[in-house]
Parts: sequence; structure tokens; C-alpha cells
Amino acid sequence: MADTPAEKSTAPDPRVKQPAAWSLVVAHEVDERFLGLLLEAFRSIYAQHFSDDLWIVNHNLPIDVRALRHTDPWRIALVLTPWMLARFFSPLRDPHIELPDGWHASDRSGASYTVIGPPIVFSVLGQEQTAYLNYHPQLGHYLIQPLVQSMQQYASAEAVYAAWSEVIRSRDETIRARQLECKWQSEVSRREFFTGLRGRRDHDDS
Repeated sequence: MADTPAEKSTAPDPRVKQPAAWSLVVAHEVDERFLGLLLEAFRSIYAQHFSDDLWIVNHNLPIDVRALRHTDPWRIALVLTPWMLARFFSPLRDPHIELPDGWHASDRSGASYTVIGPPIVFSVLGQEQTAYLNYHPQLGHYLIQPLVQSMQQYASAEAVYAAWSEVIRSRDETIRARQLECKWQSEVSRREFFTGLRGRRDHDDS
């Protein structure tokens, strides 16, 4: 009887460096539980790293989370802290983004806190985004996209959100103006094009 060929092993080759996996410790939590863990983690960060800061931290501001939504593969929210307002991206599944060296969960456990980690370029709804990698044992890996960082001028959380809303309103008006400008330019170009054709035809027919 002929020997049966041995099945090819599917185990990873230990000689080949494998990409570091994202830590998804909150990926399967329901939103209410996730929000509680998120608030708890940032309160801990504040107590450990920012509570004595007198320069970049506005201690009158709370830690607050708003506008939670799901956009595959992310759970996205606005996170307000005494040191910044940021957009927070927590993966619901493996985002298939390679982690930089030194950012595996085992590398970050016990490491000093980093406000802004290495930049990560990724896509959300077809739009390219840049955010900054971070890690917390309670949250796993996540991305932070700072929106407001000069916090001393704000007297309350509502003032911060109002300022950010004004930024969005101004941006949207600029986008609409550009779209109108493009439409106007397209219409002018169209009329010029057809007027030019008629002019040449009338000249040829004379």
C-alpha cells in the first residue's frame, strides 16, 4: 500500500514574524456596558496622569461621551476630557490594520501612558482618516482623533461642544459654497462651450 502523504501543517512558521493582533477586549460588549467602561478608563487616566496638571488641563471640564454610533468595523464616539475633545474609534472586529512595532498588547501593558500614539491612516465610509493609536488594558487598542486641544478657554462641556458644532457648521457652509461654485463654474463652462459651437456654426453658414 502506498504511503499516505502527510497533511500540510497550517500552523504559523515560528521563524516568520506574525503581525500583532488588535486587542478587542470591549468589542463584544453592549453599548451601555461599553460606555461605562470607556468613562471608567478615562477617569482612571485623568486621576493617574492629569489630576495635578496646571497647564494643559481644564479641571472644570468633566469626562463625557456623546454621539455613539457604529460604522463597520468601528464603534465611534465623541469623548470629552479635561485635556481634549476627541473622536474615539474602538474596533468591533479586527480592522486589519497593522500595528506598529512596540504596540502589541503585551508591549503596552505596564508601559507609561501616551496621549498621542503613532498615526494610523485608515478609511471610514470611503473617506481617508488619520487618527492616533493608543491602548488601555480596559479598552484594548483604540484610535484617537483630536478635535479640540486648547481647553482652558471653555467654562463647561456645553461650551466645548458648541465650539465644535460651530466648526462643523462653518466647514459644511464652506463645502456647500464650493459645491455651488463648482455647479456655477460647470454651468458657465457649458454655456460657453455651446455658445462657442453656435458661433462657429453661424460663421460657417454665412
